[in-house]
Amino acid sequence: MDIVLLLVTLILVTIGTVMIYSSSSILAMKKFNDGQYFLKKQIFFVLLGLGIMVLMTKIPHDRLKKLAYPGVLLSAVLLSLLLIPHIGIRAGGATRWLKVGFFSFQVTEMVKVSMVLFLAHFLTKKYSQITDFKRAVLLPLLVILFTVGLILLEPDFGTAVIITLIMMLMFYLAGCRILHLTGILAIFAPAAVWLLVHKSYRLVRLMSFLDPWKDPQRSGFQIIQSLLSFGSGGTFGVGIGDGMQKLFYLPEPHTDFILSIIAEESGFIGVLIVLFLFTILIVRGLLISFRAPDLFSSLLAAGLTMVMALEAFINIAGVMGLIPLKGLALPLVSYGGTSLIMSLVTVGILLNISSYQK
Repeated sequence: MDIVLLLVTLILVTIGTVMIYSSSSILAMKKFNDGQYFLKKQIFFVLLGLGIMVLMTKIPHDRLKKLAYPGVLLSAVLLSLLLIPHIGIRAGGATRWLKVGFFSFQVTEMVKVSMVLFLAHFLTKKYSQITDFKRAVLLPLLVILFTVGLILLEPDFGTAVIITLIMMLMFYLAGCRILHLTGILAIFAPAAVWLLVHKSYRLVRLMSFLDPWKDPQRSGFQIIQSLLSFGSGGTFGVGIGDGMQKLFYLPEPHTDFILSIIAEESGFIGVLIVLFLFTILIVRGLLISFRAPDLFSSLLAAGLTMVMALEAFINIAGVMGLIPLKGLALPLVSYGGTSLIMSLVTVGILLNISSYQK
């Protein structure tokens, strides 16, 4: 297996666990009277996720084809359940969570992996007809459109964009005609712009990105506090555990903005290390795709790698003020059971494919 990918994953998970404790202990003490509340839960998720990752390395990746169509059906069912009142959990203005017993999970994290698996399987089956729009492109396009429509009803614009981009990438890698891809893009781009300006909160988020100081106490508050974290850290940071922005200045310091806390407490060097590790992870994932023994495993590895790459880019660029903020976790680093477990499942599948590489 790809030992470099495994080591990078373990280092990122370790960094995330340490920084989750550092960024959440004061918040946990106030809310739950236990400074280690989030740390304990994250360690449980880490152990569970690593166990599932090891399991995924043992299951031949060819057998995952059997889960492609059931995964699409399960995704549609779970996304539909979110829309039923009192079943989905609403937080931050969106309904993205389902609760089963004592556990709650974010449905879209599973949906992203399911869509990649479905596209890899279907496009491999239709490879000989890949230039035929009706036979090879239309059905997966309709499936993705239906899934993205359900996700937009949550609403979750960021995840919808990620799934759409992954679909376009996998169509291209499978050999679809550029004319077909251009036509799809010509339809999707205006729709994305309309969705962006149709909802006032998305437009406000865009305007606050362009000028956060125009409304520093409301729409621009998050990005300003994040930039203060980066500025306060300097080159080497103020020291792990000594940051000030986590003291109820920066919202969600242990989830969406954990890189901001890393920047404050470990400085430019700490951020550079995290960026370097993610670069290695993405490069190794793409190399696994290029060296895969067959088209299915190649498309699967490429799709899963790009999911993590896009999530990491959107989170990192957002907290740095390079793009509008979007509530996506930093894979393997941010607090959150569903995100961490599905990221480790992704790594497990990549490690599995790497053991069969040419």
